[in-house]
Amino acid sequence: MTVRAGQLVRAALPQEALCAMARRVPGGVFVHLPKEVELARYEHIQRHVTDARYLGDYKIWLEFNDGRKGVVDLADDLYGENFDVLRDRLRFADFYLDYGLATIAWHHGVDFAPDYLYEKLSAMH
Repeated sequence: MTVRAGQLVRAALPQEALCAMARRVPGGVFVHLPKEVELARYEHIQRHVTDARYLGDYKIWLEFNDGRKGVVDLADDLYGENFDVLRDRLRFADFYLDYGLATIAWHHGVDFAPDYLYEKLSAMH
């Protein structure tokens, strides 16, 4: 979805996704975009993580945009060079929701695709 300058946009996205592109006015409406801008990448992703909580070990409780909730255990997925650092449980627990990627991510650049997490969640039910 593309938004053009001067178009009113109700903030259905997280504030950080639009604040750099627009001016905030009372009532939570963003107006007067300086140029044509592309909205966050997750708007084009069918499933995205909307909430996540660390449960211990390598388990994370997730909620997706379709309302599905549950626990994924990523212990068996932490192999390979990129995931070495996540074998440390303290570092594993330090994830965040990346709104641009629509999934959980870690500060050193590792993430799991939302569809992969969704399938792992589905397999547990």
